[in-house]
Amino acid sequence: MKSYKSIIAAVAVAAAFMMLFGCKPKAKQAGTAEEATPASNTPAFNPDSLAAEPVFRILTTKGSITIKLYSDTPLHRNNFEKLASKRFYDNILFHRVINGFMIQTGDPYSKDTSKTALIGTGGPGYTIPAEILPNHLHKKGAVAAARRGDDANPRRESSGSQFYIVQNESTCKQLDGAYTVFGEVIEGMDVVDRIAAEPTDSRDRPVNDVKILSIMPVKSISSTPASAPAGASAPAPSSAKAVPAASQAPVPAAAAETDATKPKPMAAPAASANKPAKSTMFYPGQNKKNK
Repeated sequence: MKSYKSIIAAVAVAAAFMMLFGCKPKAKQAGTAEEATPASNTPAFNPDSLAAEPVFRILTTKGSITIKLYSDTPLHRNNFEKLASKRFYDNILFHRVINGFMIQTGDPYSKDTSKTALIGTGGPGYTIPAEILPNHLHKKGAVAAARRGDDANPRRESSGSQFYIVQNESTCKQLDGAYTVFGEVIEGMDVVDRIAAEPTDSRDRPVNDVKILSIMPVKSISSTPASAPAGASAPAPSSAKAVPAASQAPVPAAAAETDATKPKPMAAPAASANKPAKSTMFYPGQNKKNK
């Protein structure tokens, strides 16, 4: 009898031990939040499905800006599509805003509070060959690629991700022929003006963060020429995309420049432990004293 009770007691002790120390958590069910693939790893859309001149809606904390990209700047168009599809721009700040000039965004360092001193120098790790065309000027609402200055970047290659939107045509006219314009705003210039009016610090960064929430393609908006007869429709753009090799990108012709017409680089902060060197900054240049 004692032996039987001893066996029962031993089994009970073993069972209690297993309950306390040997139980494994249940396997996670498929589709739970813990198991979900991060959004950045899931393409938001297929770039190959877009039109030759795709339309995107940039949703910001100040409202929506709708832009159209040009088919004759395919390297910049394709790159923008790729980054947007990977959600690269989600939560990136408008880090450089100059009222009466332009608003600039696209630096991934602006997502990371530990990289504040580096904002203005970030990108995806590559540049894009220039596609500077005489038919694309810095008109109000033009979308253009930021780049390093001519001394560090004589080929005028664009940042792989940073771009700016022209708010004032007259002050940005000096940039014509020096930066790649690859699209334009077709809706939401009031939002551009709203962002440009934000108070900024000494480095032109908005005091209150203004960020991109998402960039997604939208259905193309018809743009029948004003001179077309009533009822006539504009020719539909070809959906076939030209994908040239990088070496086929147009090389800008050397334009005659004078002190009065050439782009005036903004005086960048001197290099230090807290400030990036001028040669690493991506920006459309302007001497703010001449605004």
